[in-house]
Amino acid sequence: MSVATAALVSGSSSLGHFKRSPKNGVFLYRTLFTGGERGTFKTFQSDLFLRSSSGSMRNRVSTKSRPFSPVMEWQDCTTEMEIDVPCSVAYACYSDRESIPKWMPFISSVKILKDKPDLSRWALKYEAFGQDIEFSWLARNMQPTPNQKIHWRSLEGLPNRGAVRFFPKGPSSCKIQLTVSYEVPQILTPVASALKPFLSGLLLRGLERFSVYAKESQSKVSKS
Repeated sequence: MSVATAALVSGSSSLGHFKRSPKNGVFLYRTLFTGGERGTFKTFQSDLFLRSSSGSMRNRVSTKSRPFSPVMEWQDCTTEMEIDVPCSVAYACYSDRESIPKWMPFISSVKILKDKPDLSRWALKYEAFGQDIEFSWLARNMQPTPNQKIHWRSLEGLPNRGAVRFFPKGPSSCKIQLTVSYEVPQILTPVASALKPFLSGLLLRGLERFSVYAKESQSKVSKS
């Protein structure tokens, strides 16, 4: 099918997705995956075809692009826990992003970009709701507050953002509050209502494992 022919219909083809405009025009959209097979969608309005009153076609190329997401529902999960290490130790352990897969159940890898240490590539892999779930994203760590707050947001891939806050509870203990916000992926829309409590449970398990990890780290430092 030629581009001109494709512009005469509404629907989909190998060229992309087509939508009629209110004035007898047809927009051509090309939809691409990012972040792997189960990554996010991005749609680019690449060509605009308009039918004139005489029936002829004229083509205008548009360079404007915009992100497109099939699902715009966002969910927020917050969990907290008191652990038996001071804020300084907990903050130092959590700041080591590449070690997060050691204790967070659904994070399979974190790789810091060598030339841009505030950026890191994350991979999520977990079996849940009868599916093998995999996502990836590029995240930027925002300016932290030492021993008090670490926060981030994704730049591409799975849309998400979050923060970890540290509250002193005594000279040798602290409370950690972890908040994660994310856009519900299209493949998980049917189970969206169950997703938040499920993830809250995973985050709590992660903090339980982090508590053990932080105490072991503190013990190693004390012995050295």
